[in-house]
Amino acid sequence: MWEKKPVLLLVLATVTILVGTIITMVLPFAWVNTKADRIASVTPYTPLELAGRDVYIREGCNNCHSQTVRPLVAEVLRYGDYSKSGEFVYDRPHLWGSRRMGPDLARIGGKYPDAWHYKHMRDPKSMVPQTNMPAYAFLDRERVDPELTRRKMEVLGFPYTEEQIAALSGKTEMDAIVAYLQKLGTGIPWREAAGSEIVGELKNPFAGNRTAVEAGEELYEKHCAACHGKEREGDIGPELSGLGDLDDAELFRILYNGIPDGGMPAFSKLGSEKTWQLVNYLKEED
Repeated sequence: MWEKKPVLLLVLATVTILVGTIITMVLPFAWVNTKADRIASVTPYTPLELAGRDVYIREGCNNCHSQTVRPLVAEVLRYGDYSKSGEFVYDRPHLWGSRRMGPDLARIGGKYPDAWHYKHMRDPKSMVPQTNMPAYAFLDRERVDPELTRRKMEVLGFPYTEEQIAALSGKTEMDAIVAYLQKLGTGIPWREAAGSEIVGELKNPFAGNRTAVEAGEELYEKHCAACHGKEREGDIGPELSGLGDLDDAELFRILYNGIPDGGMPAFSKLGSEKTWQLVNYLKEED
């Protein structure tokens, strides 16, 4: 019947598309970034962070790394609390991304100390042997332009002080991109609420098990050696010798939950069995 009335069909189809567009695109766009949507703890980028963000975009980092955690259990467990629209009110443009050749970076800020990022950017394989990320050591040779950054801050309407602009003198693009990475995800206090729940009694199931120690050594080389040294001598992280007197359960909790304030990520992703194997290796006397 409708095919015999092409004008009416065209009008109805147009109305349907317009209604769908308004509901799915126009209204959400109007709601996002309103005062009600903003998060008070989310602040604009500082001059150094903004300079780093521009380096991040210029080098195409957003082609391999997304910056949004979807509200899915698997993603929240791996990356932290799911992303809120209010976190991106100062992003121009946003860098949510849709591809993950590398891990998502929405919650990378504060996960590692600055030294980890410097070493990783200069030589990614030294921190993550299996990575295919290229080295960005050349960023150490490129300087941030204070006056150009000042103009960018003014165009975007971000607040800044003359002391912040003056502090850019002598800063490298490496300093800037590390500052930017350390900013990501810090606008909301998700890390304090993200502690993993450990169910049951914490009793070492591998005490005296040599096989578990050997398995723990392999885990250490893969996950810990980059920060604590191949022989546990310390590097970015502290020396790990002399842990034999530490309580098994206490060491397990440190590994499982991490030390957020100290720049040590949680290793709950390993699961309880592998974490216990790592505990047994670390407690073995040199």
